[in-house]
Amino acid sequence: MRKLIDTLFDLAAYLAGLFMIATLLAVLISIVGRLVPSLDLPGSDAYAGYCMAAAGFLALAPTLRRGEHIRVTLIFNQLPAGTRHWLDIFCHLVALGLASALAWFSIRLVLQSREFFDISTGLDATPLWIPQIGMAVGTSLFALAFLNDLVLLLTGRTRRDASPAGEPARVE
Repeated sequence: MRKLIDTLFDLAAYLAGLFMIATLLAVLISIVGRLVPSLDLPGSDAYAGYCMAAAGFLALAPTLRRGEHIRVTLIFNQLPAGTRHWLDIFCHLVALGLASALAWFSIRLVLQSREFFDISTGLDATPLWIPQIGMAVGTSLFALAFLNDLVLLLTGRTRRDASPAGEPARVE
């Protein structure tokens, strides 16, 4: 199971990287289209936005797995080990609840956009459920990442911080 979860998170990270490249390409196409009107691609600005959103949401879970999200530990580090452990569990429960709600509503948004044939208001008239899939998948993986970390905390296993070389955190 661990291998499957790690593979999902790695795949999400690679997809986020590809969407970042696609954002760059869409912006470049938009710039070239403004300079050379015959090469203009309607909706390229919108596609850049869709790709940027997909990259951001798909990167949430791999970033959490690597321990790269900002974590305020000023008070946390001053607490005794037992209190710190229970506070960490509480924080993961709250984060799991919020990430799950975000995933739930993101998935609902995709389904409703598809059901109501919701399209973008630009010239491209893109069905909005297509770019919204990146948000739904990314938030679902984010909730899975919090659930995974919560299970590790509850079973007494913790995650070490990522190494300076940027390797993923390993389960102790």
